[in-house]
Amino acid sequence: MRPLDRFFSNGDTKQDFRLSRESLAVLLNLLHQDRRHGWSATIETLVFLFWLASGASYRVVSRVFGMPRSTVHRIVHRVTGEVVAIRHKVIHFPKTAEDLAAVTRGFAGLARHRAFVKAAGAIDGCHVRIKPPSGPDGHCYLNRKLFSSIILQAVCDHQGRFVDVYVGWPGSVHDSRVLRHSPLYRQVVYPPPGHFILTDGGYPCLQHPLPLITPYKRPLQGVGPQRFNGHHSRARSIIEPLE
Repeated sequence: MRPLDRFFSNGDTKQDFRLSRESLAVLLNLLHQDRRHGWSATIETLVFLFWLASGASYRVVSRVFGMPRSTVHRIVHRVTGEVVAIRHKVIHFPKTAEDLAAVTRGFAGLARHRAFVKAAGAIDGCHVRIKPPSGPDGHCYLNRKLFSSIILQAVCDHQGRFVDVYVGWPGSVHDSRVLRHSPLYRQVVYPPPGHFILTDGGYPCLQHPLPLITPYKRPLQGVGPQRFNGHHSRARSIIEPLE
């Protein structure tokens, strides 16, 4: 019996680990296909995920799993490195024309309008809470909701899967500034010519260097902009859980 099957029955992993059994199994396979297998590897991954999902201290995690805090510390740092090392296996732009076509068809389906058949992604940012940094620049991390954070900018496909991420700017920085400094904007590697990325009104509407389509600004004039915004909102809603 696989270690994961011994730990859990169906449907009881998401509350503590923020992942379904199926997603856990995929992650375990990705992490451990080139290294050891079995109980120790599975437990280490679960320790890391519990720490990440719960926001608990090393002390609390050590009590939950019955291991020393120093061991939890080593596990978290080791598995973090392993997750970072496999990121390009999971987070990447569509690799083939067929993959891209599936994404654009998906967005057109979400929008319920063929005008969105060239939508190749949706972009947004979110604030990742951190401890207030010490030093003279600590205030730069205080965002408009009055907690310290760093900003994660992400582009997802029609199924909500990340295809690009850019993270690290202080929480006080506006989304549009983060965008202008990102490789996505500066290197223009995606989307392909003739395609665009959907975004909200917090970003600029652009054609060059990065084609971004925003909704019409209020007050709306006429039925056309209202309908467009409705279709746009349905398509872009795939990334709204990031907020």
